[in-house]
Amino acid sequence: MKKQQRNEVKAECASSAKYNTTWKDIDFHKCECKVRKLQVRIAKAHTGKRYNKVKALQHLLVTSFEAKALAVRKVTSNKGKRTAGVDHIKWDTDARKIEAIRSLTRRGYKALPLKRVNIPKANGKTRPLGIPTMKDRAMQALYLMALEPITESEADANSYGFRKFRSTADAIDALHRWLSRDCSPEWILEGDIKGCFD
Repeated sequence: MKKQQRNEVKAECASSAKYNTTWKDIDFHKCECKVRKLQVRIAKAHTGKRYNKVKALQHLLVTSFEAKALAVRKVTSNKGKRTAGVDHIKWDTDARKIEAIRSLTRRGYKALPLKRVNIPKANGKTRPLGIPTMKDRAMQALYLMALEPITESEADANSYGFRKFRSTADAIDALHRWLSRDCSPEWILEGDIKGCFD
């Protein structure tokens, strides 16, 4: 019993030591290295069909301080950092960012409704856009880090939309290679779903 209490105190001290740091003291390069190592381990375990290890490593990644810090940084450094959700909370100060890292826990978490905004289109119509809260965006970014190694290892080699380290230039290069051969197709058909977001 005493040994268990000592271990709990040690674990609590280790976690609180990390949480007592300020936003400017966080070494994001080290955070990225640790998260990347865990992602590589997840991908290797998945290719080896060791699914229990995959689950354990994903849990380790999602609960790590480094992954939470990177998720908060991603949310607070992109274009939508000044847009709040339905709770009207913005993580615009360093103290709020550190508090946000502490708040990213799975226990008791429930996503809030989306804030609905209509964006005008070029043809005069509007397109509805759902804006999640800052916490919901950070949780999505956190769980994306755990799921990305699996999806990237199983994804089609010829898909370029919304893929990490892939761009439009890569798609153009692939199309050029496919269409410049003698036996390449002569026609390209493009399809669009009318009123997809209605």
